[in-house]
Formats: sequence, C-alpha cells, structure tokens
Amino acid sequence: MGFKETLKARLAPAKDRVSDLAAQHGDRIGQGLDKAARTVDERTGGKYSGRIEAGTGKAKDAIDRMSQKGDDGTPPRDGTP
Repeated sequence: MGFKETLKARLAPAKDRVSDLAAQHGDRIGQGLDKAARTVDERTGGKYSGRIEAGTGKAKDAIDRMSQKGDDGTPPRDGTP
C-alpha cells in the first residue's frame, strides 16, 4: 500500500466524523460564517464585500456537501476532491 492509500485509510474516521458534525450542526456553522463575514466586512469598511460574500457562499456550499451522505453512508462523489 502506498503512502496516499495509507493516509486515506488513516484519515477516513476523521472524515466521517466531520461529515456527521456538519450534518448535525450545519445551520449553526452557517450562522457563524455569516457573523464572521459581517464582522470582517464592517472592519474593512465594505471594501471587500464581494469577495467576502463569495467566500462565505463557497464555505457554506462545502459544509452542505460534507453533510450530505449517499445511501451507503459515504459522501456523494460529484467530481470535487
């Protein structure tokens, strides 16, 4: 078994745990992201609003992807790493 396969095997339990936490607390994570985005936007005087909004949206999408599991209990494969 190569290094990559060994690493994947060792990280699988952590990946499952993160998926479970994202499924259970996705709404609270989203609220925290929104609050952090508002704070950063205020402190930068709105100068980076578009970038902050885009980054927050991508983070929320990632949380949604992590929280969704297939019928066999694994996250769906949508072509993203």
